[in-house]
Amino acid sequence: MAVQIYGWERHLVDLAHEALEGQIVAALQGIHDERAMGTAYAQCERLTKQHSRTFYLASGLLPAEKRRGARALYAFCRVCDDIVDEQPASCDPVAELSRWRGQPGQDGPDVADPVSIAWADARARFHIPWRYAEQLIEGVSQDLSQVRYPTFDALAHYCYGVASTVGLMAMHIIGFESTAAIPYAVRLGVALQLTNILRDIDEDWQAGRLYLPQNELAAFGLTEDDIAAGRVDDRWRAFMRFQVQRTRSLYDEAMPGIALLDRDGRFAITAAAELYRGILDDIEANDYNVFGRRAHLTTWDKISRLPAIWRLSRSLAVVD
Repeated sequence: MAVQIYGWERHLVDLAHEALEGQIVAALQGIHDERAMGTAYAQCERLTKQHSRTFYLASGLLPAEKRRGARALYAFCRVCDDIVDEQPASCDPVAELSRWRGQPGQDGPDVADPVSIAWADARARFHIPWRYAEQLIEGVSQDLSQVRYPTFDALAHYCYGVASTVGLMAMHIIGFESTAAIPYAVRLGVALQLTNILRDIDEDWQAGRLYLPQNELAAFGLTEDDIAAGRVDDRWRAFMRFQVQRTRSLYDEAMPGIALLDRDGRFAITAAAELYRGILDDIEANDYNVFGRRAHLTTWDKISRLPAIWRLSRSLAVVD
């Protein structure tokens, strides 16, 4: 059942295994109020519904306890993102991220913070190694200091930090057969984040960030002036076609790993992957013009794809 590991993936898979062997958070202490816990999880559900309709839909396909855990995970990730992107100038994002990084300490979660409470409960309930959360915080922190990526290898490392770590934590919530699932989860996370990057090129540029590998832009004869101008010409189409094709290949190669997850979570993870992959279809349909229009699937697009996604989730198998 071994999956071929590309050169750029090897270090990422090593990081994932290293984290798996790290600290498992002990059972949650000090929160015995069921009403407070219910309120905390409800806040995570609201955040998920508000910020990611795709994740909300996909996580809704999970059994109740796993659904709550997945939405607590999403809320934790959302808070980390917002610390970097949405905080007022008076706030210190480094200090705030450090506070979140200290969450598994002896004092337990911040009882005044619903997301902290729900996330601490989910970590303990599903035995999520804390090192994955630390790696995510480290990945998010890169946005405070690094706004360009010279190569795909460097970009893939960033994608691991902000996305593969999420998939690895979700893997613990879903349940998995063996550590053979790890390379697939790493690859799927990279594919999901690359999809985000291709969708959000214009938005990221306006924020002063460019996540496209600089050596690949140069190979297609493109410069940052072309990005600034929103120029869609044959060079740009060829570049984007290459990016989309590579990302699709990563999805294809990651999908068999879903067969290593517990059966009651396969539909949800397949849905998350396939609905995100659909964003690539919309980018193509708009002639690779990602400037001024955010590629997306409509609610009907998503719902109408679910029957085929369900069938796919039942047919997946790991290739020997």
